[in-house]
Amino acid sequence: MTEGDITGPRTLALLAIAGVALAAFPAFSQGSMSPPGQPTPNDVKTMQFDLQHRSHEIHWPEGFNPETADLFSHNETVIHASCERVWDNIVDATEWPQWYPNSKDVRIIGDSPVLTRDSVFRWTTFGLKLESRIHEFVPYTRIGWYGYVPGTLPSFYHTWYLAPAGNSCRVVMDEVGKGTDAVHLRETDESLMHRGHDLWLATLKWVSEEH
Repeated sequence: MTEGDITGPRTLALLAIAGVALAAFPAFSQGSMSPPGQPTPNDVKTMQFDLQHRSHEIHWPEGFNPETADLFSHNETVIHASCERVWDNIVDATEWPQWYPNSKDVRIIGDSPVLTRDSVFRWTTFGLKLESRIHEFVPYTRIGWYGYVPGTLPSFYHTWYLAPAGNSCRVVMDEVGKGTDAVHLRETDESLMHRGHDLWLATLKWVSEEH
């Protein structure tokens, strides 16, 4: 996993189109980029910081407790669109690479064009080729999936929680990692997953609000 995987020219162009201030981009490459409309802090978001601010509304499967995780990230923002619209962009996974630069080659196994409660999909993110399997699926509210290298046991669990906030939608994205890959990432660049997820929320905000 390298910073080059998620901070290329395409990312810069997309952030500009999305209306995200380009001044925030150096903070993404050096520390943490806040969602649009929020202040950009200079401090790096550590795992301990994310644990202190994590959502207690998340349903974690057995073996993926944030308190005992090797790696954890918490990110959230408010998107000025309905949760239904935000949800539609999340489950339309094969379209992620069109607006989220840290995703490539997304392929849903089977006949469904979008993610469903039984979906398995393969994709590349943070430079890793992964397989993911849906574990929780509550339309317009909750979706969570296991992540793993094909043929191995799950080592990551990624989850979304959506809640109406007036005419807007509060979007929470939490992820737990365990095992050698998670330990290695925490030791080499503890905030990389947080920064990548900040970018995901920023581009999800753009595509949901503008399109």
